[in-house]
Amino acid sequence: MGRALTVVQLLPALESGGVERSTIEIADALVREGHRAIVVSAGGRLLPALRATGTEHVELDIGRKSLLTLRHVATLRALLLEAGADIVHARSRLPAWIGWHALRGWPSGPRPHFVTTVHGLNSPSRYSAIMTRGECVICVSRTVRDYVLKRYPRTDSDRLRVIPRGIDPAQFPPAPSPDRAARDAIAALYPQLDGDGPLLLLPGRGTRLKGHADAVALLSQLRGTGSDARLWMPGAREAGRERYVAELEREAAQAGIADAVAITPPTSGIAQAYAASDLVLQLSRNPEAFGRTVIEALSVGRPVLGWAHGGVGELLRELQPQGAVAPFELAALSAAARAMLAQPPPATVTMPAYTLQAMQAATLACYRELADPQHDRFDPLPG
Repeated sequence: MGRALTVVQLLPALESGGVERSTIEIADALVREGHRAIVVSAGGRLLPALRATGTEHVELDIGRKSLLTLRHVATLRALLLEAGADIVHARSRLPAWIGWHALRGWPSGPRPHFVTTVHGLNSPSRYSAIMTRGECVICVSRTVRDYVLKRYPRTDSDRLRVIPRGIDPAQFPPAPSPDRAARDAIAALYPQLDGDGPLLLLPGRGTRLKGHADAVALLSQLRGTGSDARLWMPGAREAGRERYVAELEREAAQAGIADAVAITPPTSGIAQAYAASDLVLQLSRNPEAFGRTVIEALSVGRPVLGWAHGGVGELLRELQPQGAVAPFELAALSAAARAMLAQPPPATVTMPAYTLQAMQAATLACYRELADPQHDRFDPLPG
């Protein structure tokens, strides 16, 4: 295993989302292997979950978009010196800049290694370019790696490492198909989902970028062929998105399918939601860096249908090609849905590269490689 390391992860806050979840998962792996894990952020609702892993948290608002945030550079540098940090891992752009400046002003002596993770497909700019300056630049998909090399061609490809986000298969166990108990439980909450026809599921927050309107249009086409299909969109109904929900409800009413659609708040039982469904949709209008929904649903044993672009398209082409549809071709989407509902793809999909354990092991291996005295170091801090 080598010597124990001190790894400091930097991110804006610990409220919700994939960045926050990955931060906690890596911190947990570090502590379990005997390393010291420190997270610097503004805190948030996931802080208890982080502390439960044995990770130290330092509250510092390094993600606030204000010139005043630069005052935290000296504070962070002092923290890194006192902690004896070996690795500084930045997971977001502004925290990365703060970390980079803290390391630039390092006094004489060994300086911590700088790692970044590119979690998203941010618009290329000098501001975003900081995420390509890590000695190791972790990309959460091949899609992200290709994007970085295209948008920042001066980046040394040898520093890019694809480490996909992973899931814990135990949290998404295979479910029988159909899972009548799961469907009945959901129908008890949302009676409009009760029926003998297939249940379509599109989980996602309340923004048109998630493709809810495409799902409504798909349901309209399926029901127009005589199918008793139903559609559940957990997560679309949330505070501040009332106008958007009303717009979706109008579209469903105009299509004559309002009584077969449930637009609901997020569900805490997403694994049960997958189990209750017959077909999971991933219809994001913008390419996503990764497609966690795809991995989760396939782990439960449910087919996934989605627009074949970004990380979602990458995963579908690799794991379940039947579900990959050219973006925004609604007729092709409808045809693929009918085919998959008539004869679902095999339920068993082997995904060893997309497990939580694989993601943790690969990330810690990156840390150990950088900390190896024999490592040929790249200097991300010229001048």
